[in-house]
Amino acid sequence: MRAVLTWRDKVEQSIYDLAFKPDGTQLILAAGNRLLVYDTSDGTLLQPLKGHKDTVYCVAYAKDGKRFASGSADKSVIIWTSKLEGILKYTHNDSIQCVSYNPITHQLASCSSSDFGLWSPEQKSVSKHKSSSKITCCSWTNDGQYLALGMFNGIISIRNKNGEEKVKIERPGGSLSPIWSICWNPSREEHNDILAVADWGQKLSFYQLSGKQIGKDRSLNFDPCCISYFSKGEYILLGGSDKQVSLFTKDGVQLGTVGEHNSWVWTCKAKPDSNYVVVGCQDGTISFYQLIFSTVHGLYKDRYAYRDNMTDVIVQHLITEQKVRIKCKELVKKIAIYKNRLAVQLPEKILIYELYSDDSSDMHYRVKEKIVRKFECNLLVVCANHIILCQEKRLQCLSFSGVKEREWQMESLIRYIKVIGGPPGREGLLVGLKNGQILKIFVDNLFAIVLLKQATAVRCLDMSASRNKLAVVDENDMCLVYDIHTKELLFQEPNANSVAWNTQCEDMLCFSGGGYLNIKASTFPVHQQKLQGFVVGYNGSKIFCLHVFSMSAVEVPQSAPMYQYLDRKMFREAYQIACLGVTDTDWRELAMEALEGLEFETAKKERKKRGETNNDLFLADVFSYQGKFHEAAKLYKRSGHESLALDMYTDLRMFEYAKDFLGSGDPKETRMLITKQADWARNINEPKAAVEMYISAGEHNKAIEISGDHGWVDTLIDIARKLDKAEREPLLMCAHYFKKLDNPGYAAETYLKIGDLKSLVQLHVETQRWDEAFALGEKYPEFKDDIYVPYAQWLAENDRFEEAQKAFHKAGRQGEAVRVLEQLTHNAVVESRFNDAAYYYWMLSMQCLDIAQDFSQKDVMLGKFHHFQHLAELYHGYHAIHRYTEEPFSFHLPETLFNISRFLLHSLTKDTPLGISKVNTLFTLAKQSKALGAYKLARHAYDKLQGLQIPARFQKSIELGSLTIRSKPFHDSEELVPLCYRCSTNNPLLNNLGNVCINCRQPFVFSASSYEVLHLVEFYLEEGITDEEAVSLINLEAPRHKRENKWQEIRSNDSQTLRLDETVDPMGDDDPFTAKLSFEQGGSEFVPVVVNRSVLRSMSRRDVLIKRWPPPLQWQYFRSLLPDASITMCPSCFQMFHSEDYELLVLQHTCCPYCRRRIDDSSP
Repeated sequence: MRAVLTWRDKVEQSIYDLAFKPDGTQLILAAGNRLLVYDTSDGTLLQPLKGHKDTVYCVAYAKDGKRFASGSADKSVIIWTSKLEGILKYTHNDSIQCVSYNPITHQLASCSSSDFGLWSPEQKSVSKHKSSSKITCCSWTNDGQYLALGMFNGIISIRNKNGEEKVKIERPGGSLSPIWSICWNPSREEHNDILAVADWGQKLSFYQLSGKQIGKDRSLNFDPCCISYFSKGEYILLGGSDKQVSLFTKDGVQLGTVGEHNSWVWTCKAKPDSNYVVVGCQDGTISFYQLIFSTVHGLYKDRYAYRDNMTDVIVQHLITEQKVRIKCKELVKKIAIYKNRLAVQLPEKILIYELYSDDSSDMHYRVKEKIVRKFECNLLVVCANHIILCQEKRLQCLSFSGVKEREWQMESLIRYIKVIGGPPGREGLLVGLKNGQILKIFVDNLFAIVLLKQATAVRCLDMSASRNKLAVVDENDMCLVYDIHTKELLFQEPNANSVAWNTQCEDMLCFSGGGYLNIKASTFPVHQQKLQGFVVGYNGSKIFCLHVFSMSAVEVPQSAPMYQYLDRKMFREAYQIACLGVTDTDWRELAMEALEGLEFETAKKERKKRGETNNDLFLADVFSYQGKFHEAAKLYKRSGHESLALDMYTDLRMFEYAKDFLGSGDPKETRMLITKQADWARNINEPKAAVEMYISAGEHNKAIEISGDHGWVDTLIDIARKLDKAEREPLLMCAHYFKKLDNPGYAAETYLKIGDLKSLVQLHVETQRWDEAFALGEKYPEFKDDIYVPYAQWLAENDRFEEAQKAFHKAGRQGEAVRVLEQLTHNAVVESRFNDAAYYYWMLSMQCLDIAQDFSQKDVMLGKFHHFQHLAELYHGYHAIHRYTEEPFSFHLPETLFNISRFLLHSLTKDTPLGISKVNTLFTLAKQSKALGAYKLARHAYDKLQGLQIPARFQKSIELGSLTIRSKPFHDSEELVPLCYRCSTNNPLLNNLGNVCINCRQPFVFSASSYEVLHLVEFYLEEGITDEEAVSLINLEAPRHKRENKWQEIRSNDSQTLRLDETVDPMGDDDPFTAKLSFEQGGSEFVPVVVNRSVLRSMSRRDVLIKRWPPPLQWQYFRSLLPDASITMCPSCFQMFHSEDYELLVLQHTCCPYCRRRIDDSSP
C-alpha cells in the first residue's frame, strides 16, 4: 500500500473536524469560526460558510445528502442544506463537542460538555439529556437504533433513540484515559455491531453492542485524536499526536502510514466508496491522498495465491475452483507459490507452508518453516528447498532455515523472475532485466547463463514446453518470440501486456492486450477474441486470466489454429492441436482432410479415436479418394457397408453403376436410388424429370414441393386425386400450394377429402368466402367461433362496426362485442350523433342483460343494464334538443321540445353525461315555454342560464329573452300542466322529485316520441302469482258491462226531438283496478299498485301492456286508464308511443325509431 498526494491546501486556523457529502463530491471542513466547502476532485475552495461566532469543533453530513450540521464553541448547532444555506439554529448550555446524524432516521445527535440533544425535522423542540461528564465523541450504529457516547472520564455510554442508557462501558484507565474518538464499523457483512474506541491511554479497543470487549487492547504509543472506518468497514484510519495517519485492518492490525505531517492530526476520513483519504491538522493543513493497494499474488500452473484484506492469503485451485483462506493476522507483503510450497512474507518474518499430501487436488496447507527476519525485497520466489529474494539488481538464495547460500549480482534492475522447474534443490529460474538481458539461473550454480540480449526492457517472460523457444513482452507492448538456440527472432506481435506458452503444445502461445486475447499457432496469423485482463497461464484448452483481483480459467476451443494447420496441409500438427480440445465435427474434418492429403497415419489415428478399427473400410475410403471406385465398392460390400458404396455412386451421379450394384436387391434400396437420381435431376435444373422420378419412387412430398414451387397446378391436381385420403401430410401440402396459387376450390376439395373441416373453415375465412363459412358453421356449430370472430374483425376493418358487433356477439365473444359497442358509443357522442349513441347504449344494455344470466356477474351486469338504459333514454331525447339548437329549421313541434327539455332536466339530477349540454336544454325550454305560454317556467329557465357559461351565438338571444319575459305575466298556462293518471293530481312543470308524481310518487310513463305523460299506471302482481298465470287471467276477457250512450228520437205532432239517454251500468264505477289507485295525500313513500287474481281477471288484454323482459329481470305490467286512446309498445325495446305517432315514425324510418327493429323482423 502506498499513498499518493492528490492535492493539499493550508488555512490559518486549526482543522478540528471534516465531513464528506455522501456522494463524495464535496468536503466540509471546520476551520476557526467558519466552515470551508471544497471540491474533492481538485481541491478548489467552493465557498466559506459564516454562521458561528466562535471556533467550530464538529461537522457531520446526513446519510441522504440533503443537509449537514455544525457545532461550535458558541454553544450553537446550525443545520445547513446541501445548497449551503443555513436553515435552523439551536443552542446548548455549553460548547458543542460533537454532532452525528442517524444513518436511517436522519435524527441529529449534538453533544456538549454537560448534556446531549436529539433533534429531528418532525419535532418542534430538541430533547436534551444531562451527562455526568464531558462528551468528547459520538457515533450511531448502522441500523440507527443506538448512539454511543465517549466521555472524558473514560466511560462509553450506549443510548437508544430516546436517549435512555442501555449499556455502560468503563475503561480500565478511567479519567486518566479520556475517550477521544469512537466509531461503529459500517460493514453490512458483520454479524454484530462493532465499536472501535481510541483513548488517551494510547489504546485502540473493540467492543460489541452488549459491552463485551473483542480481543485485547492494542497499544498505539501516541494520543489518538480521530478514528474512522472506510465505507465498507474493511480498514480503519487513526491519527493523533504522532503527526501522521496510520492505516489499520478492521481487526486492529497496523498496515502502514498514509502521510506524515508537521503537527497533530485532529481529523481524518475516507472518501465514501473510494480509496481516497483526507487529513486535517493543527497547523491548518488539508491533505488529500489516494491509497493504492497493489496486487500481491503468485501463480504456479493451476494454483493461484493472492492477498485478501491485506492480512489473509487465499489459495485458489483454478481447475476445481476450490479456495482456502490462510489468516496471517499481519500485513502480507509478498506471496510465492511453487508445486506443494507456499511462501508468505510478513513485516518481521517469512512463513513457508507445504501441502499435507501429494494429491493434486489437496488444498490443506501447514506451516513447514518460519524465517524470523525482516527482509527488504522487490520480488519473492519459492522453490522446493529454497526461497529467492530479489532486491533491485541483486538475487539472494536462502535455505528454509534462513541461511544465505548463494547470491547473484546483475548488470541492471531485475524486472521479471520465474521458476521454470527442475529437480528439487536444482531448479532453474528465468530472469528478465531492464537492459533487455534475459538470463537462466540454477539455484545450485553461481554462474548465470545469458540466453539472449535485446534492445528493450523486459516486462514479461515465458519459455515453451520443450525449452526451445522464448516469448518476451517488452516495455513497448511488443511480444517477441526467439529461438533459444539460434537467438533468432522468429516473429513479433504488437499490443501485448502478458504472454504464456501452452504447456501441452510446443508451437502454441497466447498473449493479452488491448482488451483482446490473441492465440498464435506457429507463424500463422493471430486468432483474436475479446478478453479483459492479463494472461498468466495456458494449459491445453484452458487459459488462465487475471482481471483486477480475480483469476479465472477460460475454456478456449482450438478449432481456429487447427484449421490454420490444415490449410497448410500440416496434418500431424493439426492432430496435436485437435488433441487439446475441438468438436466432433472438427475431428471429422481433420480425418477427411488427412485422407484427401493421403496422410493416412493421421486419418487412422482419428478413426481410432472414434472407435473405428475396420481396415477394409479404411482401405475402401482410400480407394474412393484415389478414384478406384469399383474396388472401393467391393471393399465396402465386404465390410458390410453397402450403403456407403451406394452413397459413393450417387454422389458421383453414377446411377447406372448403382443400379447394377443393387441388382435385384431390396425394392426399398431401389426407391432410395431413384430418389437420389431425382435429387440430382432437381439440382441440375430438370424439375419435370425430377417430379416424375419422385412420384415413381413414392416421394410424393418432394414431387408436390417442386410442382408447387413451379406453379404446376395440373400436376398437383393429379397427385392430390391419386393420393389416398389416409396420406394426410402430402394432401395437406397440396392444399397449402392450392391456397398459395390462388385455387381455393381445389384446396377445399382436398380438405374435404381428408375430412379436415377446421382447415376448410380457415380457408373460407382467409379467402373471405363467408357464405360457405356460414353454411359450414350452421352444420358444425363447434366452428362458429372460428368463423364469426374473423368475420367480425373483417367487418370492423371495413368500417362496418355495427355488423361486427353483432358478429362478435353471435360468436359468444361478449368482451369484444361490448368493447366495440363502447367505442362506437363514445365516437357517436363525440361526433354529436346522439340518436346513434342512444341506439348503441340500448344495445349495450341488452348485452349486459344477456351476460347477467351468468349468476356470478348478475349484480354488476344488472347495474350496468339500468345505467345504459337510462343513458339511452337521455341521448334519444337530447338528439331533438341538439338538432333544434344546431340546425336552422325545427323538426319537432314546440310541445315536443317543451316536454323533452323538461324530461331531460328532471333526469339530470346528478352528473351530466358527456355531450349533453345543460345550456342547450335550458335554452330550448326557455324558448318553447315562452312560445307556449309557460312564462313562469321560461323566467326560471332564463335565470338558470345566467349562472352558466353561454356560447357567444346564444348570448344575444338569451339576453333579449331574459328582458322580454319580464313583460309577461308570472304564471304558466294551465293547459301545459301534467296530470298524474293515478291520483289525478296536477303536477308542477318543474318537479324537484324528477319524473314522478309529487303526491303519490308514481313514476310517469312517457311517450318515446312526443315525451307526453302517457295514461298508463304500472302495477305489480300479488305474491304467488306467476307471469304465465297473470297473462292467462288477463286473457280470460271476463264480460264487463259497458256504458251505453243512445240517441233516442221522439216525435210529436209538430216537432221531432233527439234525446241522449245515458244509462249507467251499476258496476261501472266499481272497476277493481281503479279502486286500487286510491292514495292518501301526503305520504312520502311510494306505494305501488299490487293486484290480485280477481283484479287481473277483470282486466281486458287490450288495456294491459306487458314489458316481457328476459331473465333475470321481472316482467313489467301497465294498465291504460284511457282505453280509447291507443298506445303501442315496441316488442323489442319496450318503449311506449301513441299509436298514431308510432305508425308515422315507422313509415318514415321503416323501423322502430328507438331500437331500429325493422318492421319485417318477426323476432322480438
